[in-house]
Amino acid sequence: MHSIEPSAVALEAATEDVDASGIAFADSTLLNLLILTRQATDFRVAAPTRQVQRLLQVTGVDTVLKVRATVEEAASDY
Repeated sequence: MHSIEPSAVALEAATEDVDASGIAFADSTLLNLLILTRQATDFRVAAPTRQVQRLLQVTGVDTVLKVRATVEEAASDY
């Protein structure tokens, strides 16, 4: 919960990619933030950790967001 505010600020500034490789814990708060941000801008979630990847898959959010295996792959979409 303490990291969600800095994450929200960072996502507001995101115009292309979100490097998710450093996210150790994710729950519905992060999912909500990602979905709301997706409504406002087009971005890619790059290099999600296994836990984040699983959460996105289980909830079906991976079908709404553009998830890429690496930062390089996300950058090559442009």
